[in-house]
Amino acid sequence: MRRFYFKIALIFSVILILFALAVAYISTNASSNVVQEAMQDANRDLAGSLVEEFQPMFEDRFDEDEIEKRLTELSGINPQFDFYVLGNDGKIKSIIPASRDKVEPENQFVDTEPLDRFIANASLPILAEDPLNPSKKKPFSASHVSIVGSEGCYIYVVLEGEKYTQAASMVSNSYITRSSLTIMALVLTLTLTVGLFVFYVLTRRLNKIKTSVSNFERGQLSERIDVEGNDELTDLAHCFNRMADTLVENMEEIKKADKLRRELIANVSHDLRSPLASIQGYLETIMMRGDNISEEEFKKYINTVLGNTTKLNDMINDLFDLAKLEAENVQPNLESVSVAELVQDLSLQFQPIAGKKGVVLEVQFPENPNALIIADMGLMNRAITNLLDNAIKHTPEGGKVTISSIQNGEDVVIEVSDTGAGISKEDIPLIFDRFYQVDKSRSNGTGAGLGLSIAQKIFALHNADLSVESLLQKGTTFRVSMPSQLG
Repeated sequence: MRRFYFKIALIFSVILILFALAVAYISTNASSNVVQEAMQDANRDLAGSLVEEFQPMFEDRFDEDEIEKRLTELSGINPQFDFYVLGNDGKIKSIIPASRDKVEPENQFVDTEPLDRFIANASLPILAEDPLNPSKKKPFSASHVSIVGSEGCYIYVVLEGEKYTQAASMVSNSYITRSSLTIMALVLTLTLTVGLFVFYVLTRRLNKIKTSVSNFERGQLSERIDVEGNDELTDLAHCFNRMADTLVENMEEIKKADKLRRELIANVSHDLRSPLASIQGYLETIMMRGDNISEEEFKKYINTVLGNTTKLNDMINDLFDLAKLEAENVQPNLESVSVAELVQDLSLQFQPIAGKKGVVLEVQFPENPNALIIADMGLMNRAITNLLDNAIKHTPEGGKVTISSIQNGEDVVIEVSDTGAGISKEDIPLIFDRFYQVDKSRSNGTGAGLGLSIAQKIFALHNADLSVESLLQKGTTFRVSMPSQLG
């Protein structure tokens, strides 16, 4: 994080210095332009006034000494401007510098295009070349004059004469320059100090975020970022905290799933091992005894092997069906299903099973015999079959299992109730989990605990609501509610 601070501090410093230099340059040029425009505007008519003064002197002859003498009288003892008399081609005929020293300009011609624009009242400022300082363009005043019958000549006045330039250069190189640089350096230093402090505060908060993220990465899952302020960094801290909470929750879910997986392996191993061991044992017995086994014993052994094989097949089918349901690879074939017909078929299917165990199976048909639901007949039959099978298995001999259908407004409610041992409040939220079994001892051989999970997922495919109510030693009721379609 220190490297990030140094990078951002360096970038900020470079940008600030470049900005200060640009501001200084622009401000200097802008100030110079303002001064030049003001000077040129204030002296716009200077050359015209000189034309009125000198035109009579140019009628018959051109006397440079007389012109210089008269100009000196007009400009006073502290002249600032350089005066030129130009021919109509821009050639310098006479030069009277502010210093009054005799000088010879490097270039004997002046470009008259800016002068013509000035005389035509173009927008100011208009700059033209200074014959005594050709590298610079300066404000001026100009006007046409006639010299000894030659029209279109010029009186050209450089308003920032050489003497003015020298004086301004001395001033700018001394007090003004030093003062400006000092003030700029102070402002630059103050801005840099404040900026670097602000960056330090921001990077310190980023460093706290980095520390919390690193701690979380190293396994300190309770690590969270202290939220402060109301800016993007605060939003980042909130996002991390929410992400950390989600990851911890997902990890808990993964641990729970892993626990269920281990239980699945244990349960399936137990359920597979018992019938496989029985099948192996009976087959080995048949092979060992060979022709010495009686026909009655042979049939008994074969029936036992067949029963265990059927049990294995049912368990494998349950695992396969659950896998497809969890992968959402099952698409229900929806159709109109008669509730009365569904209840009737289920009662006929389970009457022999219930009677064999000594359990009374009671059926209550719907009040509206024409009540219909939209469902996949096969899947719905499988789901309610699982509920009935579960109820009969957990109901002792002499008990009762009831399957009923009730019209509840626009919904049809199918209930499967039993008078078994019931389910504790702690176990009720878990009974629909994969492979969960209330009976941990598994002494009753009720299977791997997949039936209720399969039923719940089938009902979910039909947008049906499955709920359960139970009291210990009283019994359990499973209730399925789904929209009805009146026939």
